[in-house]
Amino acid sequence: MKNRAKDMEGYVGFANLPNQVYRRSVKKGFDFTLMVVGESGLGKSTLINSLFLTDIYSAAYPGPSQRIKKTSKVETSNVHLKENGVNLRLTIVDTPGFGDQVDNSNCWQPILEHIDTKFEEYLNAESRVNRCSLPDKRVHCCLYFIAPSGHGLKPLDVELMKRLHDKVNIIPLIAKADTLTPDECKDFKKRILKEIKENEINIYEFPDVEDEEENNVSKKTARKNGPKEVVVKEDSPNSLKERVPFAVVGSNMILEANGKRVRGRQYPWGIAEVENLDHCDFIPLRNMLIRTHMQDLKDVTNNSHYENYRCKNLSAVTAGEGKKASSKMAGKNPLAQFEEERREHEIRMQKMKSEMEQVFEMKVQEKKQKLKDSEMDLQKRLETMKKSLEQQKNELENRKKQFQVERAAFEHVMEERRKNDTKKSKTLKPGRLFASPGHD
Repeated sequence: MKNRAKDMEGYVGFANLPNQVYRRSVKKGFDFTLMVVGESGLGKSTLINSLFLTDIYSAAYPGPSQRIKKTSKVETSNVHLKENGVNLRLTIVDTPGFGDQVDNSNCWQPILEHIDTKFEEYLNAESRVNRCSLPDKRVHCCLYFIAPSGHGLKPLDVELMKRLHDKVNIIPLIAKADTLTPDECKDFKKRILKEIKENEINIYEFPDVEDEEENNVSKKTARKNGPKEVVVKEDSPNSLKERVPFAVVGSNMILEANGKRVRGRQYPWGIAEVENLDHCDFIPLRNMLIRTHMQDLKDVTNNSHYENYRCKNLSAVTAGEGKKASSKMAGKNPLAQFEEERREHEIRMQKMKSEMEQVFEMKVQEKKQKLKDSEMDLQKRLETMKKSLEQQKNELENRKKQFQVERAAFEHVMEERRKNDTKKSKTLKPGRLFASPGHD
């Protein structure tokens, strides 16, 4: 049966569903996470304050350039904004110290880890048995600030965007555009887009906005900024897609220009107005980021980047031990896939067993060889000790013989001397019989 739209004869009430969704959304509020990445001194804090018309960064909480770290570190700041009864829980993620070191190797690692951590927290919250409604802290948009050098992207810019483009919506910005002339800015934009295309970097693609919604935003912008405001049309040369990368200027100062108060920067030659399309792309950026494409940024994050992360992690869990699910498993029923995984697991276990046996056999052989070498060493030492003892024994025998010879010679000499003494004593004894003349 073919479904056809039928008109109701009377009022039923389901046409009021959008109002119900609107009331619930306004009551619940909205979450949005904005990441700002770039070297210090490019005006990131000033631009954020200008976008939301509030002092998100102030003297009490200075911007990233005022708290430069020795290493790149991700820091978050939460702000609760309210406009016409609509609550916005804004989270600003900044990276003080990014790109300011002599060696910037792996300085992007904390940024990638922060994005993956928020994805993991959201996935874990979804995977619980009792799921609770947690605030969405996933990074929805990344404003990447490019230094206005006029020479294209730096190697660090290319490397970071290549690592980020499949995890977050990247919107490139040319910081401090008031330092470039209009022709220099135009050429710089073309060079940046060319390098982005050559390096296959996927930046955020702006979808077409409904004509009614865009006209309402354009009319409000025109009424607020005066009759000289250029209305941005999707099919005009000043469309959002043709203004990428946005050349922006930020300022927290209110100046007097042509009899009206404007937000801008004072120079000797004049004033660079922030909300003037002839001076910079601040208004298209604000309209895109806040008024027309904020929900689309959240949808792309949820339906594309987060789903890719979720699919990758769940496939790794299904395949086991962090392996990606192979294409041959696609389309199989769970039992067949489980049986195949079991066989693969048994094969891996058998392989690990054989490897462990080989390692054990190798260790045993090494131990036997060590014992054999030790035995040979002890045998050599025993032979050496035997030879030494034999040599000492021979020396003692020789000394004993020499002592006996010397002893015999000594005894012989003493015997001869004793005999001589005996003979002398016998010769002197008869002489004592003759008396001396004085004894008559």
